Amino acid sequence: MASGLAFPSIFLLESHLTEDELESLKRQIRSLTTDPGKTDVFLGKLSNRERAQFELRRLGVVTVEKRQSRTRASARADTDSAPNLEESPAKRRKTGARAPSPIVISGSSEDDEPVQIVPPPKETDTIKVVKLAWFTESVARGEVLPLSDYTVYEGRRLLAEPAIMPSPAHVSRAEGILKRAQADAAGSQQPQGGKPHFMQARRKKFDGMPPPRPSLTRMTTSEKERVENLPPIPEFLHTTYSCQRPTPVHGPNDKFVEALKTIRLARQLMGDKIGIRAYSTTIATIAAYPYELSTPSEVSRLPGCGPKTAELFREFQNNGGHVREADDDEADAKLSVLRLFYNIWGVAETTARSFYNRGWRDLDDVIDYGWKELTRVQQIGVKYYDELQELLTRAQVEAIADRVLEHANSIHDGFQMVIAGGYRRGKALSGDVDIIISHSDESVTHLLIRRLVLSLEKAGLVTHTLTLSTANSERGQEAVSWKGNAPNHGLDSTASGGVGFDTLDKALVVWQEPMEPADQEGDKAGETQPNTNPHRRVDIIVTPWKTVGCAVLGWSGGTTFQRDLRRYCKNERALRFDSSGARSRVDGSPVDLEGYYGNDPATDMLTAERRVFEALELEFRPPNERCTG
Repeated sequence: MASGLAFPSIFLLESHLTEDELESLKRQIRSLTTDPGKTDVFLGKLSNRERAQFELRRLGVVTVEKRQSRTRASARADTDSAPNLEESPAKRRKTGARAPSPIVISGSSEDDEPVQIVPPPKETDTIKVVKLAWFTESVARGEVLPLSDYTVYEGRRLLAEPAIMPSPAHVSRAEGILKRAQADAAGSQQPQGGKPHFMQARRKKFDGMPPPRPSLTRMTTSEKERVENLPPIPEFLHTTYSCQRPTPVHGPNDKFVEALKTIRLARQLMGDKIGIRAYSTTIATIAAYPYELSTPSEVSRLPGCGPKTAELFREFQNNGGHVREADDDEADAKLSVLRLFYNIWGVAETTARSFYNRGWRDLDDVIDYGWKELTRVQQIGVKYYDELQELLTRAQVEAIADRVLEHANSIHDGFQMVIAGGYRRGKALSGDVDIIISHSDESVTHLLIRRLVLSLEKAGLVTHTLTLSTANSERGQEAVSWKGNAPNHGLDSTASGGVGFDTLDKALVVWQEPMEPADQEGDKAGETQPNTNPHRRVDIIVTPWKTVGCAVLGWSGGTTFQRDLRRYCKNERALRFDSSGARSRVDGSPVDLEGYYGNDPATDMLTAERRVFEALELEFRPPNERCTG
């Protein structure tokens, strides 16, 4: 029993815990506290440092990460080997036992008394964020296990601000100071001779870290007049779910959105997960705003935006459509290399940083020093790098999709097809081709992907098959099972790779159109010329008819649209949704969103998609209104 173990004081982080888990833990943890300021151990379902820091900030716990210090033995060795020099006064000040003297800050005029500030102690208490497994395994073993093996983040708690100790004479002036402050607030003129008294000695110091600079959105008289005549914020923008908004492929603020996307990509390449989410929310809001932005104040009033975004827009306005941070990111040498690696097929941002940290700076370095370590997908991505960066026109996308459908129908008549991804959202150019095919007879789609890819290979259309998954067929073409509050592993995304990549039967292939007979003229020796048509990336997805609407919806929205669709289903409908279907979060049972099991199957794939919107009580948004970025 947990009650018999001497656990330290624990604060429970509730994120990612189900209600049942939360209640069970509250009953078991006898040393549980609800005050984050009075505990040194934070317990939760966390696996990375960034999330731990985010949870602490959300609770108002300010910390600085604790660095691993040297061992005492190494410190002694350094002392023994160091020259025997007399300690400098600065050194004695750091290591001496005397308490620090108060810092005295003079007033702004001769009449002001000095203010004494007592600095906070250098060392503050250490806090740790530990995995839930520490508690559960301790209970299972009947002993409190060491925290070190389960610690996600360790930091020092920082004091919010040093205490200000006024002198007796200064206390007597308090009433006058307050009166002057009130006069300033009422719009009186600032007294000459210095800053207001109540602003003296207001410098925060976070253990060597510079204080954050406040963001101020300044407003001119003309701006104030424009603000008074701004259009009302559309009602749909007040929702937190971008899947409830119409977001067109092109809007009145596209150029500013592109600058924000440049900054977001830089945050992504540098591993700033919180920044990625924040910028994604901002981008989705501005992309859905139907009016051309005119002032920073207009930006700051939008949900998901704030002073930071407003200042970026001010730069955008004043600098002829340029944002300094975005321009700096574009010109940054390191980010340029990371973008190069990130654009390799099969390389995510983590792998791109790994390549860079090894000292690699171009594709030749990857080939020379790491070729054998690359996956087959990555090797193909490097080999055909330039060709795979070429974008496809809508006509080229349609031609490839028609060939795939032709081969599917040669195996069995009656297949239907939808071209998903950016093409379906209305983009003029696409980086790859996403094709969803299905058949009203479920037995026909079972293991079809193998036969279809083989047919395309024999026709010389597919040169490489990089991934072939039959996971959906192997589980009886049912929706992915619900695994409690585990991370969602079932989303198919149009972003590279997506999340939960093996949800549906699919194949990732390299496509190359055959040479036309007129282009295959042989040379004098009778040999034909090599195929010079560019290689293309093609994703072929096969879905059973009972969840075809979920598949089409799951592969047709922008990244933020898909993220918010899953959040909506979780928070508002208690469902786990992905491209293979939906399941109840209450009992894990499949949920029929398309009327298939009611003996009323949809007649076509797009009708099935509309039914999913209706079942989720969402207003239908055509694909060209799902462009959240």
